[in-house]
Amino acid sequence: MNENRVYLDNSATTPLCEGARHAMTEAMECFGNPSSLHSAGYEAHKLLDGARKSVAASMGLRSYKNEQIVFTSCGSEASSLAIFGSVFAKERKVGNRILTTDCEHPAVEMAMRRLEAHGFEVVRIPTRGGALDLDALENALDKPIQLASFMMVNNETGARFEVEKAFALVKEKYPDATTHCDAVQGFLKESFNISQLGADMVSVSAHKIHGPKGVGALYVSPDVIKKRNLVPFLVGGGQESGLRSGTENMIGVCGFGAAAEEGIATLASDLEHMRTLRDAAAQKLSDMGLKINLPQGKRAPHILSVTLPNIKSETMLHFLSSVGVCVSSGSACSSHSKTQSSSLLAFGLTPAEADSTIRISFSRFNTAEDVDTLVAAVERGLMMLVRIKR
Repeated sequence: MNENRVYLDNSATTPLCEGARHAMTEAMECFGNPSSLHSAGYEAHKLLDGARKSVAASMGLRSYKNEQIVFTSCGSEASSLAIFGSVFAKERKVGNRILTTDCEHPAVEMAMRRLEAHGFEVVRIPTRGGALDLDALENALDKPIQLASFMMVNNETGARFEVEKAFALVKEKYPDATTHCDAVQGFLKESFNISQLGADMVSVSAHKIHGPKGVGALYVSPDVIKKRNLVPFLVGGGQESGLRSGTENMIGVCGFGAAAEEGIATLASDLEHMRTLRDAAAQKLSDMGLKINLPQGKRAPHILSVTLPNIKSETMLHFLSSVGVCVSSGSACSSHSKTQSSSLLAFGLTPAEADSTIRISFSRFNTAEDVDTLVAAVERGLMMLVRIKR
């Protein structure tokens, strides 16, 4: 890793923490298959159970059954399992109407588009200004729905939506509807408890919390399991209680468990630290005349959205990278797309503003010095790039 680099793209991925690194190294020595019935398999199964316990605890679960935490290859797969698995489990029982927001991560939005291509009706609730329109949601509940999938924290603006109220409205009107929350950007960036969230299923990811890439998890409620309202779409040997076949990524899972355990232990101080850095950066960049895109209501502590004055975000990103500062223009999962950010347009930015917006995102490993380096680099970039344009 480049010691001189200032990394401020933690919403894309985070550096590996020491706890995860240590757990993964230990897991490399345990080569058994956790599904095997001999001693080597039992050792691996113990590690798998330990990681599952740590992830469950970090999501606020005091007690759980194994089938309630399903390990997947990433947060995107967790959301796909929740969406397709619930829709196809219930397709013969209810209608084909689904609710979501107009600013979901591509992992959810692209799943919705595929369902639309198969004849499902998808209603997108507005999130202008970074607030989930609860009045529009109530109006959308005029007809039965099969599924409601709302993200907790927008990955580009940092808006923390009132998903608890949204899921409560859905369940009050349609108790049998299934609810899903993409909490990938909220997991260990917000204090939340599964029982208070109100979602039947919740997607999380390891590499957003200083764990390894290539592993995620889906929380599944006891009610969904009891009613068999979730079917697997990855089939085979029946691992993960039959909900996600395929030999578990033991090294990744163990790293995930350790990162979750380490993250929950320091959560309160981490949140305050990231909030302080975010606010300091916002103030200093605002003082330079840049537009800070502040969501209405609650904000996640780690994300800052900034619009530049008539300079395309991609141009600024290349300049900042050349001086050792890493930020982004939005979701890493769609960074190579030529289309404009649906999240920023839904927020209320114009197409030109969306093209000139960068995302700065912090972790517990960032420092006040990182903020100073960022601000100095942006100021230098503005002077140079504006002069070039002229």
